[in-house]
Amino acid sequence: MRWWPPVGVVTMLLLGLAVGKDSTPVDTWVFHCVRHVLSPHLRYLLLFTTLLLSTAWWMLGLALLVCVGVALYRGHRRMALVVLLCPLFSIMITEVLKRLYNRHNGPDFPLYPSGHTASIISVTGMVALVAGYRLWALAVAIAVSLLGALGRIAFGYHYFTDTVGAALLTTALVCLATRFAGGMPTDRGSPRGGGASAPHRPRRRNRPYAQVNDDGIP
Repeated sequence: MRWWPPVGVVTMLLLGLAVGKDSTPVDTWVFHCVRHVLSPHLRYLLLFTTLLLSTAWWMLGLALLVCVGVALYRGHRRMALVVLLCPLFSIMITEVLKRLYNRHNGPDFPLYPSGHTASIISVTGMVALVAGYRLWALAVAIAVSLLGALGRIAFGYHYFTDTVGAALLTTALVCLATRFAGGMPTDRGSPRGGGASAPHRPRRRNRPYAQVNDDGIP
């Protein structure tokens, strides 16, 4: 986890330079594969594309507020602040990068990296963080993020490499957020790896009874 943030960010930057401003053969191949495999179920992906785009912001916002509330309830104020700021930073960074790379799929629609994919990954990543990265939380985060990315690809809103760039950037930010939050939370006490540990108190040893002589004087 320590080495992933710089690796993820550098890989995302290099990928953006490599793909250029148009679709790549990999993007075209993935698009056709997704449409072919998921064509009978494309209507279900509407939940993660058009329907999610119209309602996602309050859904993601509600999930984020619940995570902040849980962190505050547990007494993890720093984690609550990180959970609140991480998705905001991911949105701002992706918007800046879109203007820099200037990759378009139509007029006035910058692509790289995918902002919606980054938003979904950052929020679900914060859910997994507050849940202590338990297996079920990771499974939910991966499934929702993958469906969101596939929906963006299948309906032509983004190229495949746009979603990959968003995943590289946002997972790096989630790793940094985990470190700043102090690690993964436990059910009680401070987060793992965060905060000061309880001071060590040496065990008191029972002093042996003083030997008493025949006169009763120790």
